[in-house]
Amino acid sequence: MSNPVSPATQLLAWRPRNLAGRMARWGVVIVIVYVLIALLTPLFTHLGLLPDVNAGLDNPIYAPPSWQHWCGTDRLGRDVCSRTLAGSGVALQVVAIALVSALVIGVPLGMVSGYLGGWIDRTLVLLMDTLYTLPVLLLSVVLAFLLGKGLPNAAAALCVVYVPQYFRVVRNQSAQVKAELFVEAARSLGAGPLWILRRYLFRNVITSVPVLLTLNAADAVLVLGGLGFLGLGLPETVPEWGSDLQQALSALPTGVWWTALYPGVAMFVLVLGLSFVGEGLESWLSGSGSSNRAQS
Repeated sequence: MSNPVSPATQLLAWRPRNLAGRMARWGVVIVIVYVLIALLTPLFTHLGLLPDVNAGLDNPIYAPPSWQHWCGTDRLGRDVCSRTLAGSGVALQVVAIALVSALVIGVPLGMVSGYLGGWIDRTLVLLMDTLYTLPVLLLSVVLAFLLGKGLPNAAAALCVVYVPQYFRVVRNQSAQVKAELFVEAARSLGAGPLWILRRYLFRNVITSVPVLLTLNAADAVLVLGGLGFLGLGLPETVPEWGSDLQQALSALPTGVWWTALYPGVAMFVLVLGLSFVGEGLESWLSGSGSSNRAQS
């Protein structure tokens, strides 16, 4: 009797044939590594294997990387390695809350707007287009300034930024799907709008959302870093890559490179992994759609 193969082993054994598939594979591996880091860092800190992210009074300031502090210390004597690893969990948590909230708000509004039309559609389109025309970073900076520092506030600022994108995609697809024959047949049989939205439109318009979700996640990591760099993201006691990079700027001309290198590399690799997943999903979905049309 053969032993069951774990999903991780299947992922590592998978050999995609095209470039997009290889990008998606490495993107998934990178994201899984970051998720594991986010889950294990608090445990290692609790067990004493990693220093506390805010403990620095007993450490020398701007100490270079050594066996005691693998990534050195910052201007307050805090361990750069611990703060960089803990920043992974903070970034994933804020981005996940923001994008899930944007999905919950944007997808239903887009379905209702595209299906019902009329003044509801015009009002929602006007509102969402107004938000969409504003630059992402500028809108998030204004919202973060109004809401103040904090993890829920940063997630809310990012959520408002990405709601119009989901709304526009879902609304356009809902307007197309509602003209299909199966929707007309369901309407003629007496199905109400809520039934049609739930049973027919949702499963047809949700297919393009995963691609947009992963690409928005990569963008949200950068926007969160920008907010932290401007001092508008999270409190100083919360380890965040953008704020650590901002604090590292003053010491960079003096040759203290480690306080900027490790948070910057961590942010870059996470954004790269999420972008790889999004590009791979987009290529796979477009290829599946092309093959289905060719078979039909």
